[in-house]
Amino acid sequence: MSESKPGWKSIPIAGILLEPGSAMKYKTGSWRAFRPVIDEEKCIGCFLCWIYCPDGAVIREEKSVKINYDYCKGCGICANECPAKAITMVEEKR
Repeated sequence: MSESKPGWKSIPIAGILLEPGSAMKYKTGSWRAFRPVIDEEKCIGCFLCWIYCPDGAVIREEKSVKINYDYCKGCGICANECPAKAITMVEEKR
C-alpha cells in the first residue's frame, strides 16, 4: 500500500519546516515548466548534476544518475552544469 504525501500547497507559510528531515514529506515538483531528461549514452558519470542540484532531486546510482520528478522544480542547474551536455530541459506536458 502506498503512503500518500502532501503536496507543496500544504507547506507552512514562508516555507518554514518545523521538524528536521520533513522536506521529504512535501512533493514540490508539480510547479515546474521544464523537466530535465538525461541521455544515458552521453552521461560520463561525473555526478556534477547530483552535486549542484539544490533540491536533491538528482539521485546518484552506482554509475549513473536519475531524476526524482516528485521533487525536481525544473530549475535547469543540472543541465547547465553537465560538461557532457547529457541533460536536456524539455517542456513539461500536463
